[in-house]
Amino acid sequence: MKRFLAPVIGFLLLSILLGYALIQIQSGEMSPRDIPSPLIGKPLPAFTLQDLHNPGKQYALKDFSGQVYLLNVWASWCVACRQEHPLLKVLPKQEGVLLVGLDYKDKTNDAFAFLKEMGDPYDHILFDPDGKYGIDLGVYGVPETFLVDSNGIIRYKQIGPINQQVWQEKIAPLVRELKLKASQRAKS
Repeated sequence: MKRFLAPVIGFLLLSILLGYALIQIQSGEMSPRDIPSPLIGKPLPAFTLQDLHNPGKQYALKDFSGQVYLLNVWASWCVACRQEHPLLKVLPKQEGVLLVGLDYKDKTNDAFAFLKEMGDPYDHILFDPDGKYGIDLGVYGVPETFLVDSNGIIRYKQIGPINQQVWQEKIAPLVRELKLKASQRAKS
């Protein structure tokens, strides 16, 4: 009898927890996009990935050290990526932040067609056709965007498309703060 009681109690506790989360989501107090990343405050995982435009060139984490940048995970098949793309063409430039794209689980020709149609806002595009680096990042959907400081530490993760409000309230202030800290370190 006791061996059946533990799974039943566990199931009931889990059901209560999930029910509470659903109520919070429905009431607007919590969003599925608010899932914190375990990588915040940790170094961006190391990588060596080819350049989408120049497959003979490879980028590694060290190529971006000393810079504050956004790593935007996108794909040509991603509908939400089309929503955020016009903002990506403008907003990072306003703050003078490097925009690195990560073309995720995509085909080269499809990616080129997307960029031709929508424009190419990226300073560099890393190509992750099999999604292995995306797994290292904990990506479970696109778009996702990581704000990385000049020491290669992830400071923020946006799940879903960036919109004007997210940019103004969350990302831009962090970009300014991180760039200020980087310039102060460089002066000392």
